[in-house]
Amino acid sequence: ISANKANLDLQFEKASAIDLAGRDVLEAVKMSVNPKVIETPLVAAVAKDGIQLKAIARITVRTNLERLVGGAGEATILARVGEGIVSTIGSSDSHKEVLENPDKISKVVLSKGLDAGTAYEILSIDIADVDVGSNIGAILQANQAEADLKVARAKAEERRAAAVALEQEMIAEVARMRAKVVEAESEVPRAIAEAFRNGKLGVMDYYNMKNIQADTEMRNSIAKPDDKKEQNPNG
Repeated sequence: ISANKANLDLQFEKASAIDLAGRDVLEAVKMSVNPKVIETPLVAAVAKDGIQLKAIARITVRTNLERLVGGAGEATILARVGEGIVSTIGSSDSHKEVLENPDKISKVVLSKGLDAGTAYEILSIDIADVDVGSNIGAILQANQAEADLKVARAKAEERRAAAVALEQEMIAEVARMRAKVVEAESEVPRAIAEAFRNGKLGVMDYYNMKNIQADTEMRNSIAKPDDKKEQNPNG
């Protein structure tokens, strides 16, 4: 009866099918005559310049009686519109473009035919509110810089540990070589005694060697004087 009063072509069989599908026939007819406005939840998206925008859209829909049976509901409309908002903002070079022309979102989303396969016909999509969120690009860059810094510190610590290990190896090598020198020096008196016994070293040769050693020690003491200053006994 309501459909006939509204000049809607709704046959009894179609109305019965709508009722069997669990839909309210009267409500469907009313929404077909008086469109309904549904509001999306807060949708956040990031423009190409890294700035996050948060938008809320109001969607004006009316019932499509031909697709009411088997058609998707309001949740599908909201999901598709939200996806369209994210896609439109994400494809914008700057968040300022969206703020200057919020109707750009409406036009792009509305042109995608998001009501296909649903029980509704989208009449209009209006952006109710657009707010600027966080600078996601700067946050990501800061996080990347922090990660790079940690990697650099880890590599520096690795190089420092390697240098310390190499230094310890060199110290051990020097100690080993000094031990060999001491060991070799300990063999000198034995070799001299052996030379005396075999007649290969005479007494004069021995004294000449001692004179050379004494002369060498004297030269070393002159070349490396004691740098310590003597304290004044008078204070």
